[in-house]
Amino acid sequence: MSKFMNRYQSFASLTGLLLVVFVAGCGSGGDGGSAASSAQAGTVTVSLTDAPACGFDAVNVTISKVRIHQSDSASDNAAGWTDITLNPARKINLLDLNDPTQPNFALESLGEAPLAAGHYTQLRLVLVPNSGGSPLANTVVLSGTTIEIALDTPSAVQSGIKLIHQFNVGSGQRVDLLLDFDACKSIVQTGNGKYKLKPVIKVIPFTLNGIEGFVDSSLFVNQVNVSNVIVSAQVNGNIVRATMPNANTGKFFIAHLDAPANYDVVFTADAHVTKVIAGVPVPSSTSITTVSSNGTPITLGGSATHSIGGTVTLNPSTDDETVFVASKQTFGGGPTVTVKSRTAPLLTGAPTGDYEYSLTLPVAAPSLGSYSASLPISFTAQPAVAAKYAVQASAAGYATQSFDKDISAADATQNFALIP
Repeated sequence: MSKFMNRYQSFASLTGLLLVVFVAGCGSGGDGGSAASSAQAGTVTVSLTDAPACGFDAVNVTISKVRIHQSDSASDNAAGWTDITLNPARKINLLDLNDPTQPNFALESLGEAPLAAGHYTQLRLVLVPNSGGSPLANTVVLSGTTIEIALDTPSAVQSGIKLIHQFNVGSGQRVDLLLDFDACKSIVQTGNGKYKLKPVIKVIPFTLNGIEGFVDSSLFVNQVNVSNVIVSAQVNGNIVRATMPNANTGKFFIAHLDAPANYDVVFTADAHVTKVIAGVPVPSSTSITTVSSNGTPITLGGSATHSIGGTVTLNPSTDDETVFVASKQTFGGGPTVTVKSRTAPLLTGAPTGDYEYSLTLPVAAPSLGSYSASLPISFTAQPAVAAKYAVQASAAGYATQSFDKDISAADATQNFALIP
């Protein structure tokens, strides 16, 4: 861990996943944009990271501007904005911001300048719209393909993805903000085969802490993540953060976790057994907990698979909502964890409000281990929950539904009807 921290400190406190944007007061004056409000300006850094995306090899967005204001209700044209213009605008593949084990942490600095001291409550990320010509500004690339597909960015997104987050900039002080852009939950597939951006972004701790370790490199073939290996930190079956291991080394690092807290670390891969380490502690904002070593990495045995699929109908009906489907397992006397989850695309040719999904899941018994500082951690197979899942559908403004399914013998169908 000390070697990792030394490497981290050499980058002057920049985080390990990320595109880093140093935000400055070069803007319009008024309450948020003038250094006259303070004898000495402070500095704010805004950084961007991403969780793994479902079914994509690339999620590209082109950022033209970062805006900061002291009022959370300030409109686009209000006085007092501090604008940071990226010239030229920068096209960024969000999935490049997912691996903190890279030697250079995949950092890309976009500049630095002061911001007037004061209290701030709004931050916006402004995107360049697709012009219809080539090259496209915002695109997705489906897994296993190379063609960029236009990503529709509604006008509200182009005027700035609005984030409400209060922070203070002290005189002469530095404040670090980290934006977690969840590409998986932000991409909605419409019924006509197009893709739309509905940004899901939250502000997370900037300080470097988390959970690290290694998975068996045999899960990767020719350094390609063919098995879709995902390592996630979960609480009560909800994924807090997730990452893909480094395809060259098998190393993973789940960074920027709330602390103090305990997490269940879940290892999944297509057509492989699920493994879970329960109760992994992250004691502080600077703690890095190791759960496996390069000498004894986490291995995942192969497994036959079956699927759970069906439709999700929203009532009142709408085609403008993000529907999320997850499959969960509960260990007797142990945790509940999410094994696989995804957004549901609109059902082609169906009435408004109909979505479809399919989750391919392992039928072999998962394995459970309890965290211990003494490595390697021991795992025990859990045959009682083999092939047994609770499949859950949710959407903002609708009551979540969950049904138990056993896929030991065959694929299963489960339809949902969500109401407020």
